[in-house]
Amino acid sequence: MLSRRNFLKIGSLSLMNLLWSSYNDVSGFDVKSEYKSKDLISNLKNIGPLKKPDSNGIMLPEGFSLKIVAESGKRPLPQKNFTWHSAPDGGATFKTTNNGWVYVSNSERYFGGVSALEFNSEGILIDAYSICKGTHMNCAGGTVEGMKWLTCEETSTGQVYECDPSGKNDSKVLPALGRFKHEAVAEDYLNKYLYLTEDTPDGGFYRFIPDGLTKDGKINFSSGKLQIAVLNDDSQEGKVEWKNIKDSNPPIWQILLKINELRYQVKDSAKFNGGEGIAYYEGKIYFATKGDNKIWCYDTKNQNIIALYDHSTHPNPILSGVDNIVFSSSGDLFVAEDGGDMQIVAIDSDGSLVPILQIMGQDESEITGPAFDPSNERLYFSSQRGKSGSASDGVTYEVKGPFIKNLIQFKLFPYPRASLISSIIFLCSPFLLLIKGVSIINDSFSSYFSYRSSTISEADFPSRLSPCIGHFGTPALAKSNLK
Repeated sequence: MLSRRNFLKIGSLSLMNLLWSSYNDVSGFDVKSEYKSKDLISNLKNIGPLKKPDSNGIMLPEGFSLKIVAESGKRPLPQKNFTWHSAPDGGATFKTTNNGWVYVSNSERYFGGVSALEFNSEGILIDAYSICKGTHMNCAGGTVEGMKWLTCEETSTGQVYECDPSGKNDSKVLPALGRFKHEAVAEDYLNKYLYLTEDTPDGGFYRFIPDGLTKDGKINFSSGKLQIAVLNDDSQEGKVEWKNIKDSNPPIWQILLKINELRYQVKDSAKFNGGEGIAYYEGKIYFATKGDNKIWCYDTKNQNIIALYDHSTHPNPILSGVDNIVFSSSGDLFVAEDGGDMQIVAIDSDGSLVPILQIMGQDESEITGPAFDPSNERLYFSSQRGKSGSASDGVTYEVKGPFIKNLIQFKLFPYPRASLISSIIFLCSPFLLLIKGVSIINDSFSSYFSYRSSTISEADFPSRLSPCIGHFGTPALAKSNLK
């Protein structure tokens, strides 16, 4: 029998679900959906060890499943004359107006480009197409406000291109972001800055400050200051000073002859060994350097940088070949390995390392392009060179599983079936009130507020301490786990 407490619990949550369902009709692609899910927390502590490899040679934890969504040289959709690109690399997802999403993926070949896979709200592939052509060695990139994908050319004269995930508009080059061996880019949404990595043994850590914003408050890429980080400490940790690059677009012949490369225009610029993936989360910029197997954290407010993970000193150094990175909506950092044990490893909020998957039998490949769908139930990634080790044998996967959990016991997200059921319950609730009697109302309100206070408390949320080290637990814990 329905108790008074459960009646008000269901009725109240049904109302919230009804309101949420109407609010969630997003117009256009949404690159910031991960910042709208504060009721989601990490489930990594409940994830067990990796099981034996499945038929695809992938080791996953209990409760996770995997499928292939695209293969190099093959049609993702048999009825559409479009083939998936070779050497799939950096990727990201963008929410669509129909509550579906698009996964974009770079091609790290000389004639590279960017392709896209579109899924409907049920996660079914409905379209595949190109969003960028005529570029070279497209490695990683980054998402920016304005619902765009910035794809980066990993060549000494490489540039950054702005791409429309829908494929409706042509890509365009962004000269203001400079010519160098670009790896990846991340936007500081608060300050409207961009941060960029450079994949060379003595690569720079760059910042772009636009001269202004567009009419709708987005970064104007047409002009601005390109800067490079300077550190006084040889350890590459400490206070960061930013100095302007004198000439962000020198003649190509000067770059090829190595007489005017950007990172050498500032003599005392900090050198990072092989800059790789980069991501922004809650006022911090995180990036990986593959050459020394480190993950760095730059505090944009205090302008201080530290090494969060160092393979050479970590007590449990299971993460190596650090490459592409991505944050889940619950604040866990997922790192893809280039080599190593061919794993995706998550660093949870207290600094623990949690293997999420491992690819067996593809030792000549690397894991690329990790990106979550808007619900954070699906993780997309690629094996760039597959089983053969050839760029023409790349494979793109989807892993579905409980990466996160909801603080509220009743899901408030617009899953059609749940929304229908809860809405029916809500519409019937007045009749139930009449049956139970007026006296129930006062008791029910007190029960509801008691439920809310006991279900959601500050203690349920993961720690978000400052500075950088605070995101992965207390400062003391971070120092012990991540140094």
